[in-house]
Amino acid sequence: MKSESRIFEEYLKEHGLKFTQPRRIILAAVFKTHKHFDVESLYDNIRQNHHNVSRATVYRTIPLLIESGLIKQSLRCRAKDQYEHIYGHKRHFHFICTKCGRILEVFNPRVEKEVRKMAEKEKFIIQEFNIGAKGICKDCSKKIESVESDE
Repeated sequence: MKSESRIFEEYLKEHGLKFTQPRRIILAAVFKTHKHFDVESLYDNIRQNHHNVSRATVYRTIPLLIESGLIKQSLRCRAKDQYEHIYGHKRHFHFICTKCGRILEVFNPRVEKEVRKMAEKEKFIIQEFNIGAKGICKDCSKKIESVESDE
């Protein structure tokens, strides 16, 4: 399996773009992050060690990472687009807590199989999975129950 760095470098070359040092730093930061991220938190994380990477460069690089197949916009939570790296990872679904913003990843091949069967029946070609459910996580649910029992 090719490294994410090699894939991104090849993608950029195919599109007449350079694999600059700031792009290398952004790519490394994305793949060092093992959770969902938004562009601003990624930028803040990068700026802790690399003052030569601008916010604009981060914003311009995210679509390139998406187009290269390394990351995807997985969901929108608390009015921010959330991204995750997908290269080398199993497909999964998301449970999103509307109270605290927590994101749970759920692996379930039966759900994927059922979605594929439905698509096949409709002669629909799936290009990407992005299934999620919004609700309240168990921790927030306990807090709500605790408040209600105190009343």
